[in-house]
Formats: sequence, structure tokens, C-alpha cells
Amino acid sequence: MFTQQATARSQEPGGRTKSSSPRQIPVVGVVTEDEDAQGALKPMDLNGVIKLLEETDKGDLEGKQLKSVKKLMQYYQNGLPLRDLAQIFKILKLCAGKIEHQPHFIESVYNILKVCSLPFLKKKVSDEITYAEDTANSIALLGDLMKVPSSELRIQICYQPASSSYKIQMAEVGGLATSMVQSLAWLENQLVEKLWVLKALQHLSTSEVNCTLMMNAQAASGLCAHLTDPDPSGQLLFRSSEILWNLLEKSSKQEIIQQLSSLECLLALKEVFKNLFMRGFSHYDRQLRNDILVITTIIAQNPEAPMIECGFTRDLILLATFNEVKSQNPLVKGLKLSNSYEDFELKKLLFNIIVILCKDLPTVQLLIDGKVVLALFTYVKKPEKHKIIEWSAAQYEELQLHAIATLSSVAPLLIEEYMLCQGNARILAFLKWCESEDSFFIHGNSFHGTGGRGNKLAHMRYTLRLLRAMVSLEDETVNTDLCERRTIQQLIGIFKNTISKSNDKEEAIVLEIQSDILLISSGLCEHNIPRKEIFGTEGVDIILHVMKTDPKQFQSGLGYNVLLFSTLDSIWCCILGCYALEDYFLEKEGIFLLLDLLALNQKKFSNLILGIMVEFCDNPKTTARVNAWRGKKDQTAASLLIKLWRKEEKELGVKRDKHGKIIDTKKPLFTSFQEEQNIVPLPANCPTIAVMDVAENIRAKIYAVLGKLDFENLPGLSAEDFVTLCIIHRYLDFKIGEIWNEIYEEIKLENLRPVSTDKHILEAITTASENIGKMVVSLQNEIIESQARQDVQNEQKVYAKIQASHKQRELANKSWENFLARTSNAKTLKKAKRLQDKAIESSRYNGRPPNAIFHQTAIKGLNTTVPSGQVVTLESTPARLTGGPLAETDIALKKLPIRGGALKRVKAVKTADEPKKSVPK
Repeated sequence: MFTQQATARSQEPGGRTKSSSPRQIPVVGVVTEDEDAQGALKPMDLNGVIKLLEETDKGDLEGKQLKSVKKLMQYYQNGLPLRDLAQIFKILKLCAGKIEHQPHFIESVYNILKVCSLPFLKKKVSDEITYAEDTANSIALLGDLMKVPSSELRIQICYQPASSSYKIQMAEVGGLATSMVQSLAWLENQLVEKLWVLKALQHLSTSEVNCTLMMNAQAASGLCAHLTDPDPSGQLLFRSSEILWNLLEKSSKQEIIQQLSSLECLLALKEVFKNLFMRGFSHYDRQLRNDILVITTIIAQNPEAPMIECGFTRDLILLATFNEVKSQNPLVKGLKLSNSYEDFELKKLLFNIIVILCKDLPTVQLLIDGKVVLALFTYVKKPEKHKIIEWSAAQYEELQLHAIATLSSVAPLLIEEYMLCQGNARILAFLKWCESEDSFFIHGNSFHGTGGRGNKLAHMRYTLRLLRAMVSLEDETVNTDLCERRTIQQLIGIFKNTISKSNDKEEAIVLEIQSDILLISSGLCEHNIPRKEIFGTEGVDIILHVMKTDPKQFQSGLGYNVLLFSTLDSIWCCILGCYALEDYFLEKEGIFLLLDLLALNQKKFSNLILGIMVEFCDNPKTTARVNAWRGKKDQTAASLLIKLWRKEEKELGVKRDKHGKIIDTKKPLFTSFQEEQNIVPLPANCPTIAVMDVAENIRAKIYAVLGKLDFENLPGLSAEDFVTLCIIHRYLDFKIGEIWNEIYEEIKLENLRPVSTDKHILEAITTASENIGKMVVSLQNEIIESQARQDVQNEQKVYAKIQASHKQRELANKSWENFLARTSNAKTLKKAKRLQDKAIESSRYNGRPPNAIFHQTAIKGLNTTVPSGQVVTLESTPARLTGGPLAETDIALKKLPIRGGALKRVKAVKTADEPKKSVPK
């Protein structure tokens, strides 16, 4: 059995076709030896047919030739073997060449093509690879046969690429797509053949290789220019749009856009779109209309496309706004959109193309004429519950969000129209509704409604984006009007509400809303002290709240980084310059929070934070607080700044030795980039590399902050910090010398010779700069040597402590040995006791006052060599064995309890068996 692959393409109702999944069927048939023997001729027979067709000088030759070809096709009625394909297509070519003078060969060519439409046969699995080149060359021949003036043959040729995916693969190699595109030029007035060619190109365009071939053959412009050709069936427009889609998706998009950007193509697209818009009522027509609009939107991204010149832009603006702004234009007279899915998609696509068109400045006047701002503002209002509208609630919500997003792009270009429409008032009223507790259910089904299901966060998000776009224009009329409407206070209130009501699911949207609020506040308050006072302590409090965010959140990817940038911008624009807010910020430990953020060592924040600190240090209350700050491991602010300096220089590739000292005194601040760049003479208004270096890294800001903190009294610095501090202290001198050196080098490059006085001055400046470098190196050496001596002293102190510890340990060991000797040898104990008594006696004062009573402090019979009182507690020997601790002393007056231990108070016990002493009479 022979099988074939059918690549079915189903047309969706009313729209663009989609490729259905291909059935898993073998690419080509497989035959056995027996089948081969029954169904195929030997190669020598094929050669005989070819030889017969090549003969031209025998009588009745045409009949023999036709008969041989007919017989040949009977043998191959089940399909053509791959191994014979080259010879069979040679026969096909010979037959096609005879058609012009012998029309009877048309039937033979048709029969061969009909058999060719069947799957090719293979005897071995390797045949597909072995005969791939022959197959590709054979299929490429089909394109040449399109020149034959026969409708049946052309239709049969167009059927070939659709019959098998293997044939499409071979068509890629043979370049059939190029021939098919070129054949369209021969079929201008032959609609049926043209439609079959378009069908073949539609199948071929499923391959990226074929799409590239078609693009090179200028298929896009050729198809688009003929979209308006008459076609009662509608297939021409449908198949052409499908091919254009495939070309845009599977070949060079920019090249296709360039081909479609001609005036001829845009005029054709315009006529087709208008016709479908006004007269298309079926699902299919609406779907096709939307496809044409999407293709037009892609073309409109090319600024060179003549959208205005062809009148397409004006018509699109009219069609986008005719529902909201009444027009007398006959194009939209009596026209109305339904709430069907296709018309809803059309409305969104029209909003989208307005955003793209407004990027071309000449479009601005057309937007004004079309009253686009007024039309879009009709959506920026609270939904009216009882008003009948043409859209469903979900559709209206999505259009509302889309309109606000479109306004963000259009309104900044049309400030006068924005103000005439009372844009600020509408936006603030809508924001007030967004933060209200109104029971309004948000569907959140659309792209713009993401994260806003069941709340108004999506509306607030896009409204704030619109407001931010207007404030960023720095138009004084707009900003003044906003401030007069108490916008700053309203925004602060919204910020506070988002803090109290936010949850994890809405966290990303809430962070974006908070960021926009801070950016809007910054835009309104910048360079305006009264507005900063309106921002007030409540505004400072929300800034401090953000600055207290857990640093781990900055790595979450939810938007905390953006929020922090907005917060730092607000400090710069809303606090700095207003002394009352600066003092409040300092009182609330704001400068500590800034230094905590700086200590995170995040390069993206460092530059902005240091800039803020430079400005804050102008406030006399700042210095003490900066010096009082302590970070991890008791790090001071000065130590942190110097550490940042070293890190920055390491990244810039500044040359330093292992101790951080200057290596090249002539170029103490040179970065690796400056080393690589040669000095080039520049105009006076162009900054040099040395000047640009000041703005491109944080060294200048660190120098400014440390300078305001006073270089001489910085706490918590190590010797390494002092070595670096020597360089920082002379940063300005080094930078001035560096710039003068550039000037001197530029003079040399321009072959100018300064007068002797100027030359001496330049040399003196260069020498002075180098001397400063040498002086700094000398100071650094002193610091390093001093630290080395200090390290030696500290080391000696440590060794002294170790020696004392060892000596104490030896004394302890010796004392323990003496103790063991006394406790284990009675003679040693007695000797020690005598020595102790002798030492005690020799230490006493010999002279006694008369009539003095001497009290003996030693207990007689006590065999110990340690100072003791009247009571000694021993835990080593049980009392029942020794009779108690004082059993053998003169004060053993009481009998101890048998349980032993320390002496305790017991009741007097009368001793038994005590011998009575005789009393002398």
C-alpha cells in the first residue's frame, strides 16, 4: 500500500486560516521487490522512451511518441520511484517542449503531472537521501512549466506542492517558490490560474526557507499591490493576506515591511480595509478586516511609510473616534459597531494604531482635527450603572483601560487640547473614584487589567501613568493647574491607602503605583519651595517608610528597585532645598537610612545616594549625624566612603600598589580607559576625557562628602583608610593637574608653540601637580611605616602577654607540685610548717607595749600550711573516719554528727563512757 501525507489547512469562520496538525503518515511510499517488478520499467526502457522523444525525422513519429508516453504512465500509475524521477522529468520536459507545435502532447504532460501528484516511491530507506538532488531538480522544473499556456496544466502544477510535505522540502532546495512568484506576472487577467498559484504559494509559505525565497522575489509587494483585483469568490484577498502573514512571521520582518511601505501597497490596503469596514457584515469579512488592520499596524511602524500621503492615517483616526465624537463625514454616516468579538477587537486595534501613528510628528495635526483627545477622555470617567452602552461591562472596562493607556502617548503631544478638555480635572476625579469604596466589580480579563480583578488598581495604575506622562513635560501651565487642584495631597493620601490595603497578589501593581506617585510628586515639587512645603512632613513620612524596606526585597524582582529609585528622586526634588523638611528628615534619622542603603554596596544606587548626601551636607546638622552613624562591625561613614572609593578605583582600573599607594605620580587618577584613549584636540565646548571622568564615576562625590565632613577629624579609620584618604584629600589638585596636562598635550598636537611665559606657567603647573603626587606618596609611606611600627609594638605586647601567661602557668604548676609534696610526705609538710611559722614570726613587730595581752592566733596541733581560722572543712576524708575536722585539736569540745562534712550547729550531746576524774579532797 502507498500512503501520502495530507497537510490540511482549515479556514476558521470569517477569518485567517490556521494550519491543522498534519497526520502522521509516511512522506513517501515504500514498495517491495515484487511490487517494483510489476509496476516499474527498467532504466533501459526509460532511456528508450527518451531516445524516441528526441527523434524528429521519421514519419508517424508523433503517434509512437504519444503511445510510448501513455504506456509509460500506465506502468507508473501507482506513483513514480525516486530512482527513476530524473529520467521521467526529462521525458516531461521533452513533451512540454513539443506542445507549441504538437498540441496533442498536452494530454501526455497532464497525465505525467497527475502521476507526479501521487507520493513518490522508494525501494530503500536511503532513497530519500540518495536521490534528493534529482528530486529537487525535478520539482524545480515545475516552475518553468508554468510558462506553458494551458490552464489545466498550470492548475495541475499548482497542486503538486500541496500533495506532500516531502515535496515542499524538495521545493525548498529547488527554489520552486521563486518560480511560482514570478509566474503571477503572466497571470494578470487569468483569475482561476492566479488563485491556484496563490494556493500553492500559501502551502509553500509554511516553510521559512520558501518564505525567504518568496521575499527575495518581491512577493510581498506584488501580492499587496493586487489585493483590489476583482474576485467574486474572495479567495484572492484571503489567500494573499495569509501569505503576507506567513512572510511577516517566517522571513525578515524588516524587509517585508520595507516592501509593503510603497504608496501603491498602502493605497491597496486602504481600499480593501475601507471596503471591508463599510460592507463586510459576515464573521469572515470582519476577521479578514482585522487581519488587514494588523498588517497595516506593522507597516505603520516604519517611519518612511507614506501613511499620511495616501490618506490612510486620516481615515484610521476617523474610524477610531466616530463612535465617541460625532462626524458628518460620509464615510461613517450610518455606520455603527456591534458588541461582537470582531468589532471589539477592531476598536482595540484602532486605539493601538493611533499610538503608533502619533510617533510621526506630522500626524499631530490630524489628531487635533480628529478630536482624538476628546474621544479618548470620554472613557476617563466613572462607569454609569444605569446607562445603556453598546459594549458589555467586561468589554467597556477593557476599552476604558486601553483608552487611558492610549492617552498616555497622545496627550503629551496635544497639551492645548488636553487643557481644553479639562484633562487634569477629569484625571483627578477619576483617581478619586479609583480610591473610593464604590462597589464596582473589575473583571481583570485583559492585558491592561492584569492584577486588577475585583478592585480598581488597574484603573489607578494607568491613570497615574497618564498623569506622570503629563507632569514629565514640565509644562508650567499643566503643573500649576494640578497643584491648585490639591494633587500633591491627594497623591499622598493614595500612597497611604496602598500601604494599608496591599497584599501579596497585588504587590507588583501596588509598587508601580507608589513609584508613579513619588515620580509625579518629584516633577511637581522640583525647583519650587512652596510646593515642597505642601509635600510636608506627611510626604517625608512615606519616603522614610519606603527607605525602611527590607534590603532582601530589592532582589525579589517585584519592583522594589524602581520604587527605591523613585524615593531617592523624591528626596532630591521634594525635600532638599526646604530647610524645614530637611531638618525633619534628619530628626527622623533619614540620613542614617541613606547610609544604610549606601552600605548595601549596590552600585546602581550609590551615585544617586552620594549626590543626595553632598546636598544634605550643606545643612550644618548633617555632619554630626553622619559621624554618629555606625554600620556592621562598628563601621563609620568615613570608612564606608573610603571603601567605596577603593572599590570604584579597582573597577576603573586605576593603578595602585598592594598598600593602595600611588604608582604613577604624573597620572595618579588615570583609569584604564584613559590609558587606552589618545588625547585628541577638541572644540572648546566639548568636554575632554578628564572632565567626563568626573561625571562618570562616584569619586568626585565621595571627595565632596568627605570634604564637608572635614578630612582631619574622621573617626574609625584604619591605616589602609588613611593611605586612601591621602589621595582623596588631593583629588581636586590631581584633577586640575590632569586637565592642564591635557591642554598642554592638545597644544602640542595642534603644532602650536606657546609664548615663553605661558610655557613656563604650563610647565610649572605640571611640575606642581607631580610634586603634590610625590608629597602624597611620601605621606603614604610615613603612614605605612608608622603602622608597621605600631604592628611591631602590638606584636611585642601580645608576646609579653603570652610570656606572662606561660610564667603564671609555671608558677601554678610549681605551687601544685609543692602542694602535692606537702600532702603526700609528712616530713615535707612539717618542714613547710616550720618555714611558714618562721616567716610569720619574722614578719611580726617585736616591740610590744607594756601590759599588753597577746592573743594566740595559731591553733596548736593543726597540721596545715595554709592560713586557717577556727573551722576547717575537708571534703576528701569522711568524718566518721577522722572524728571530724577538729578531732585532734585543743578545741575539739563537741562530738560531731556521724554524717561528717562541715561543722554544723547541733544540740549538745552528753558524752557516755567518759572516765570520771577524781577530785582531790
